[in-house]
Amino acid sequence: MSGILTDREREVFSLLVTGLSTKEIALKLEISEKTVRNHISNVMQKLGVKGRANAVIELLKLKEITL
Repeated sequence: MSGILTDREREVFSLLVTGLSTKEIALKLEISEKTVRNHISNVMQKLGVKGRANAVIELLKLKEITL
């Protein structure tokens, strides 16, 4: 299954569930904080959910990310 996330979106959410902040994710991936927020927003839109926590829950259910 190829999944619904791009590689970068999966990378962002995999770091998000480890407890990293937007700023820390941006530094780690060498992208801007705005880009990190855009990836998160895009995923929330794809899933039809509001909020990062709900996106994480859905992605875990869909087995798109793991803890």
